[in-house]
Amino acid sequence: MNDFSDMLREDAVLTGVVAANKKAVLQHLASVAATVIHGDAKLIAERLAAREKLGSTGFGGGVAIPHAKIEGLEQVTAVFARLAQPVDFQAVDDLPVDLVFLLLSPTDAGAVHLKALARVSRRLRDQAFLAKLRGTGSRDTLYALFATDETRDAA
Repeated sequence: MNDFSDMLREDAVLTGVVAANKKAVLQHLASVAATVIHGDAKLIAERLAAREKLGSTGFGGGVAIPHAKIEGLEQVTAVFARLAQPVDFQAVDDLPVDLVFLLLSPTDAGAVHLKALARVSRRLRDQAFLAKLRGTGSRDTLYALFATDETRDAA
């Protein structure tokens, strides 16, 4: 399933995000996520930073999937951002990141959290999909790319 509308709302898709570094990216996305889930931006940023200390969530190709578990959250929730300029994310391939898919899960969502991460990771390893994400200008089009199941086009 490549339709992410179960976790990603249209108002949680950002384009042209300006941030000087990884910390600024995470803080900005935590603020947006807090609005989406009616949560605490500072807590979200702290959880994301703690996860990054375990190892960078930049998995290569200019993509990062920062993630954390948040108390009181009822379902997996995402925020996607295309950055105006790539930032150093200490990614495994040492390339800067320009596409960030933030994933927040309930604290008790062990398998659900892992499945969501795997689903997002699979989709963001698709080079044709990444090219579309980088090539589109509008937020609406970005959301549409995530909200439709494009695997039927690949058959």
